[in-house]
Parts: sequence; C-alpha cells; structure tokens
Amino acid sequence: MKRIAVVSGKGGVGKSTITSSLGYLLSKRMKVAAVDCDVDTPNLAFFFGLGEDDFEKKVVSTSETAKIDYAKCTGCGKCKDVCLFSAIEWKDRPIVNRFLCEGCGRCALVCPEGAIRIERVRNGWIGRAEGRFPLFGGQMKMGEAGSGTVIFELRKMADEGAEKAGAELLLIDAPAGIGCATIAALRGADFVIGVAEPSPSSLADLKRVLQIVKHFRIPYGLVINKGSLNREWRDKIVEFAKEDGMAILGELPYDRAFVDSLVQMKTVVEYKEELRGPFEKIITALAL
Repeated sequence: MKRIAVVSGKGGVGKSTITSSLGYLLSKRMKVAAVDCDVDTPNLAFFFGLGEDDFEKKVVSTSETAKIDYAKCTGCGKCKDVCLFSAIEWKDRPIVNRFLCEGCGRCALVCPEGAIRIERVRNGWIGRAEGRFPLFGGQMKMGEAGSGTVIFELRKMADEGAEKAGAELLLIDAPAGIGCATIAALRGADFVIGVAEPSPSSLADLKRVLQIVKHFRIPYGLVINKGSLNREWRDKIVEFAKEDGMAILGELPYDRAFVDSLVQMKTVVEYKEELRGPFEKIITALAL
C-alpha cells in the first residue's frame, strides 16, 4: 500500500480540498483510504457528507493529570510548593488546573497523606467512518494536549484498517505547521504533496515544512492552489520550486466553487466538473 501525505506550512491553503478531490477521483480506479490527521480542527469528513456521529469511535488517553482526594487532604500546601508548572492553585485548598498539569507526579510523591493520585486523561477519540471509501479521523477535547501522540495512534489505526480493507493507497491529510503533530502524520509516507498559495506567508511556511520532509528523506512535489489570485507571488513560488529542484505537480485556480462545494459537503470535483482537469493532471504527475 502506498502512502501519500498532503502538507503545508500554514493552514487554509487547501490541503483537505486537494486530499478529498484526489480521493474521490482515485477511488474510481483503485482502492483508496484516507486519514484526517488534523485532530484539533478536522474537516476532511465534511467533503464526503460525514459528521462526527458517522464515526465508530475509540477513546484515546495520551496524558495524565493529578487528582486530589479532599477527604484525605489536610491543606499542608506541600503539593503547591513543589509543582514545577504552577498547576496547583490555592483557594482555601489546593486546586489542580488541568490545563497546566503535566501529570509528572511530584505532588503525589510529597503529599504526606497520600491524598493525590495521578490519573489518565481522556484526550479525545479516533475512529473510522464508511463513505465512498474508508475514512479515518479523530478529535481532541477542547484544551487537551498531546495531539502528536493521538495522531500516532490514529495513523496506526488507519494503516491497519486500510491494509485490512485492501487499499492500494492511503491519503494522509496532515495538520498544518512543523510541530510533532505534522511529524507524526508523516510517519511512513512514501511521497509528500506540498501545498502553497500565492502569498508571502505560505511560501515562507512551505520552506519550513519542507525542511522536515527533507530530514526524513521523503520524495515530494508541489501543488500551487489559488494560483490566479496573485500572479506575482505565484511566480515567486514557481521560482523557488525551480531552485529547490521540486516538481510542480499541478496548479489550481482561485474559484468560488471551492468554498461553495464545502458548504454543500461535496468534493469540488463533484460540485464543478470543469475543475476535474487540474486534479487529473496532478494524478498523472503522481503516476497513479
């Protein structure tokens, strides 16, 4: 099974739009699966008319936090004194701020009454939905940390599920940026599609995310989205691609249909057939 990841340095450049339309077209000629690795703000499922309730979910726990048993607590304050993360506040008694607590366990070690225990946190869920093809995704709870670990578990589920379904291709919609979440999404990728829009921030962030791709020695190419929006910066992206030796796989125009299709919960190639041509060129360049 081949794995192709779609990445960008910044959000909003069209990763999910491109992933969904490539998946739709490729599913007509081969067995495809896809995974939305943006567990903080997932939206790939919307392009296929799917919502959270359509997923068969599995709860994930990737971090820990301190819990205080106030029946045992004497209010000595030792837990607050040793907390390295200022996660224990004092309001007549110690209160754990779950957004700051790292679950390190120092407070539990010094508590003379054994009133503090370290518990696993339910960070969110990962799961699978059935549409045109198997779609894997997940979502973090508000304010929870550990997206990189959640994505690692999600990728394991997607890899195993796609293999079991006999998929020939797994499309990976990676989260924007250069952090651990993106690194976890890229694990095991055979090829990376970098996406950029004609703007200075997009080009700068593309250069940064490609440093990660190069570090892991993954072959890559470029898709320019909204190319007709700003010709000057579009040409600068083309110039950068030439200097980098990066193949330009295709270019997509700026078109209101990209927004309207998502409102209708459809891929853009379903919504407007005239846009299939540019996506078919990308598929041809990928030799799929």
